[in-house]
Amino acid sequence: MLNARAVDLAVTAALVLGCRVQRESVFARKHYFYPDLPKGYQITQYDRPIALDGRLQWAGDDGLPRQVRIVRAHIEEDAGKSLHEGFADSDRSARIDFNRSGIALIEIVTAPDLRSAGDAAECFRRLRALLVTAGVSDGNMERGNLRCDANVSVRPRGDETLGARTEIKNLNSFRFLEQALAYEIDRQIAVRSGGAQVETETRLWDERAGETASMRSKEDAHDYRYFPEPDLRPLVVDDAAVAALQASLPELPAARRERLSTCYGLTGDDLDLFAGAPEWAAFLDETVGHGADPAAAAMWIRGELTRRLRERGAAIEAMTITPEALARLIAMVASQAVSHSAAKQVLARMVATGETADQAAAAGGHAQESDVDAIQPLVDEVLRRFPDQVAQFQAGRHAVAGFLIGHVMKASRGRANPRLVDQLVRQSLAGTGSS
Repeated sequence: MLNARAVDLAVTAALVLGCRVQRESVFARKHYFYPDLPKGYQITQYDRPIALDGRLQWAGDDGLPRQVRIVRAHIEEDAGKSLHEGFADSDRSARIDFNRSGIALIEIVTAPDLRSAGDAAECFRRLRALLVTAGVSDGNMERGNLRCDANVSVRPRGDETLGARTEIKNLNSFRFLEQALAYEIDRQIAVRSGGAQVETETRLWDERAGETASMRSKEDAHDYRYFPEPDLRPLVVDDAAVAALQASLPELPAARRERLSTCYGLTGDDLDLFAGAPEWAAFLDETVGHGADPAAAAMWIRGELTRRLRERGAAIEAMTITPEALARLIAMVASQAVSHSAAKQVLARMVATGETADQAAAAGGHAQESDVDAIQPLVDEVLRRFPDQVAQFQAGRHAVAGFLIGHVMKASRGRANPRLVDQLVRQSLAGTGSS
């Protein structure tokens, strides 16, 4: 039976990719023999897919525009998963995991518009960002929830005809995609330069060896013996359903990037992170909504907060710190209630315990002392302990003030406001000289 939610997700994917959603699409049986397909055919869409003619556009690092045409997007069922390693007899046997067999997926097919391994990886990054933002996929490539089959062919410069095509199956990271394509491009050039022909085949990426390896010969469309799926009627998606899904689309990465750049002034790595991660962009928006400076909020989220989460192996959905709590911590740093270095420890405690910034600062003894009446006695004591350094300062060696300031900070156990300590030490030294 057809899964209605899968249809909604496929239409949503088509819309964010700028595709034309077909009012009527048809399912077919694709016949081939492989161990992970025990019934000998796969339910898919062939000549009448659910969506056609989209595009993905961005500006490359060189400032030039990139455009990749989306030929089609179609719904099909997933196959099993072949396991070729991890078992005692993996040198002579394979295992098949059938847990995902029959689960609905969408396959998105691009035109041969990419000209480098780097551009292909960037295209895949942007495709993932779109699908995650739209809620079509969680984008988890390690679990196989998003996979890439990369097709490669080469041609002599100036030649319009593409050479024989190989397909690299099931690449599950941007890094592996770029590495596999770079290797395969070089391999095919070497084959053709040596006077041989590139075989049309399916290959696998061996990450340990850093090379692609032949998996099986590549079938042509007629080899699959497509015919209409007899158990599924044509799929009809009416205009009202498409319009409703269009209206429910969230802010997409390109629009988010423009907003974050214009409204928050984000650039570089900050802009890349928040434009491509809707959950982090939402966290940033809420933090700013509670009064935090956008640049400071972006710095704390991208830096210390994500580092602490990685250390704990926690995802953003599972963390205990709230945007309001982070905004309060940023405000405490700005008002010098805690030092920047102490705030890192406060944040670590907040992530671990779920305490507010004030609770974590108090419990850890990190609240910064900015009371002149509390700090001045420490300054006086340090100046009494180091008369030689005081004399050196009076003789014009003003750099020695740093030594005295450091001892005041040590006496306060790091809790004194450094700027206030600097001010009080210099004022006291000046007063000592005048007396």
